[in-house]
Amino acid sequence: MTIHRAVVARVQPLTPTMTRVTLYGEGLAGFESTGTGDEYIRLFFPHGPDRKDVSLPLTTEKGWETPEGAPVAPMRTYTVRAARPEVHEIDVDFVLHDTGIASTWVADARPGDVLGVNDPTGLYSPPDDLAWQVLIADQTGLPAVARLLENTPESVATRVVVELPGPEAVQPLPGTKVTWTYGGNGHGASRLAELVKAAIPAGTDMAGGYVWVAGETNALRTVRRYLRKELGLPATRFKVVGYWIPDADSWNERYEALPDAVRAELTALWDAPADDEEDVTIRYEARLSDLGL
Repeated sequence: MTIHRAVVARVQPLTPTMTRVTLYGEGLAGFESTGTGDEYIRLFFPHGPDRKDVSLPLTTEKGWETPEGAPVAPMRTYTVRAARPEVHEIDVDFVLHDTGIASTWVADARPGDVLGVNDPTGLYSPPDDLAWQVLIADQTGLPAVARLLENTPESVATRVVVELPGPEAVQPLPGTKVTWTYGGNGHGASRLAELVKAAIPAGTDMAGGYVWVAGETNALRTVRRYLRKELGLPATRFKVVGYWIPDADSWNERYEALPDAVRAELTALWDAPADDEEDVTIRYEARLSDLGL
């Protein structure tokens, strides 16, 4: 695991609700893309007003840690929209919000600003017999959807459904017809579960199929249960990726305020290697719901 020093090369508004930042520099010379369309990275932001002063963590066998005496760099997770290793560049698309570390930073982003970037991880993993797929996401998943489509062979039939805050957020996507719906995205209740059920109704023959869903984490709890429990899909036939939580800072505070015994109980749920990971995730999410999280 490496933390790379990246410099802003360009800032390009895409829509009123999304901005693309291109990062470059010799610090990205060792950045190796997985090539997976939904690969994600952690971005480490400046901790003060100096936009070039980023406290880059040190990499360790366990991941990374802040050097002793240095401030902890704020960190957020983002999708790599595009990678151009031949020129040491990557593109990252930012959804614009009124608040938040990343949105505040990108609102004033300009060439020369510095961020830390870790090595990427990809999640999209279709079965070998892939013949068709359904990609469903809210606005935060739009960059991954676009790149997944760019990487999809023409022989694979693809259906795409995207929930956006409004028509102003629509972007051109390559190679397929897209169903755009409006709502959710922090402006109302997410319809991702409803959209998934409409696209993959009970009784669907999943031979050759794959379902990829990304967006608001809490809304996707219902999606995961539906795909795994109601449809009985094996984990090889779907991937559900939570990208964001409404009022994440408050959520984290409430989680940290749980009694030690409760947090230990939640952690212990993952200590069952014999169980299917999706089933463990469902039990974990159900317990969080019981706790009001």
